[in-house]
Amino acid sequence: MVDTSARAAPTGAPPSRSRVRPAPLPVRSGTGRFFVLLGAFVCAACGLVYELELVAIATYLTGDSVTQTSVVLSVMVFAMGIGSLAAKRLRSRAAAGFGAVEAALALVGGCSAMALYAVFAWTGSLGGAWAGGSRYLLVVFSLVIGVLIGAEVPLLMVLIQRIRRQDAGGAVADLFAADYVGALIGGLAFPFLLLPMYGQLTGALLTGAVNALTGAALVLGLFRRDLSARSRRALIAVNAAVLALLGTGVALVDDFEQAAREAIYGPHVRAVVRTEEQEIVLTGGRNGSLDLYFDGRLQVSSHDERRYHEALVHPAMNGPHARVLILGGGDGLAAREVLRYSGVQRVDVIELDADVVRLARNDPALSALNGHVYRDPRVHVTDGGAFHQLRSMDRTYDVVISDLPDPALTRSAKLYSQEFYGLVSRVLAEDGRLVVHAGSAGSRPRVFWTVEATVRSAGLRTAPYRVEGRLTRSASLLDRVSSGSGAPRDWAFVLAGRTRPGVVLDPAGPPTRSLTQAALVAGARELGRTRMTGLPPSTLVHPRYGAGS
Repeated sequence: MVDTSARAAPTGAPPSRSRVRPAPLPVRSGTGRFFVLLGAFVCAACGLVYELELVAIATYLTGDSVTQTSVVLSVMVFAMGIGSLAAKRLRSRAAAGFGAVEAALALVGGCSAMALYAVFAWTGSLGGAWAGGSRYLLVVFSLVIGVLIGAEVPLLMVLIQRIRRQDAGGAVADLFAADYVGALIGGLAFPFLLLPMYGQLTGALLTGAVNALTGAALVLGLFRRDLSARSRRALIAVNAAVLALLGTGVALVDDFEQAAREAIYGPHVRAVVRTEEQEIVLTGGRNGSLDLYFDGRLQVSSHDERRYHEALVHPAMNGPHARVLILGGGDGLAAREVLRYSGVQRVDVIELDADVVRLARNDPALSALNGHVYRDPRVHVTDGGAFHQLRSMDRTYDVVISDLPDPALTRSAKLYSQEFYGLVSRVLAEDGRLVVHAGSAGSRPRVFWTVEATVRSAGLRTAPYRVEGRLTRSASLLDRVSSGSGAPRDWAFVLAGRTRPGVVLDPAGPPTRSLTQAALVAGARELGRTRMTGLPPSTLVHPRYGAGS
């Protein structure tokens, strides 16, 4: 198995003893070797940060973490082999070559996240091939960064041998030890230091600056006598230019983010909240549509949210409904519909991201849209993942409403698994009902019918139905880029219970504005004609959703 964080092995045998002259160093040879290994350590840490940065921003832009991780790492490892072979031509000028490689790597790696975000923001709405521009650029960056990383160790091998002659095996062991430990530090620094403290864009720019300074210091500090005066001046000028560009990027990153955000969401951004889970953006209000985005994906639009939430909640409320559990739904809109029913005694909301609830509680426009549900003493909020909370839950509910992120998103797959619905079944009362929003049956029929098959595999009887989808608003930019299509044509749901429930509105329930019994019956009948049979259920160890579904 290939270690994805490893550098490509040095190519070729070290130069023979007769061709190797000890480098004239300003320090003792032992100290010189220490600085070369320290340089390998820092460069390895920077290289892994670039890899993780590309994976993180690509996942943010497309949502499919498995595919993006596979693309970035496989292309990089392949490119590292190319870089290792290409470095053979630079062995006679190893010091100058290493300095040039590090300057190029600092510039390309440091600016990669900003460039990907810029292409996504300003070209994704053009349609056609432009809509996938960020995906193509991701492959280009992975290839270029991989080639440059692959060239590092062969050049460092030559440099360390210039300090003191050593057998090839020992030199490789020393360099790879520094490389692997550096990769460990870089891998830990990215999620625990760079990302939370600086964000993706600034974190990449700062990493590039560290990379450039390390390469320049190593070459100009230890091996400056290997360079001609012209080469030294050129290396200083190039690194100064790289650092100036990276520093300018750091200084302007806030303005850049604001401009890019306006290109994606429009000029009327009400709130931006970055959490450990996602970026939450709320736009509009007053006279326009109030829109809520999670990681660039449109979750709620006040133009048509009532159509969605009425279809999600009301069919499941036909029957006992004293105790209701909402999985997700931190925006409070599903709870708003639930509380319209008399006889509701308790509503428990399990929301992974507490900041969603905080925004829904405190933003005047969003709070007004959800009817100020969080002021109702019957509503109780639990922060945390639905899967984890269900495992420790001992009470039962008459209605369970699953208002979770789209199943086609990789990180959501476990919330649409057989194991998850088994946990839901445990908290469902004997005559209780579960309703699941399962995406769009028109746009992703296989995903929808896999969700339905997975619910059945947990021992529940199902009644699928659909309603017309987002008709008054186009899909968000990110949805168009990631799916290649416009707005979903429908919203599709799976209603389930221990006995097969009817897709029927409660005749004694509150009136609905956009949902009718006739529309429910017609939608269920039409959906039934598209049924896909023989689909296996999705499980934790074998998720059936994703890019190919």
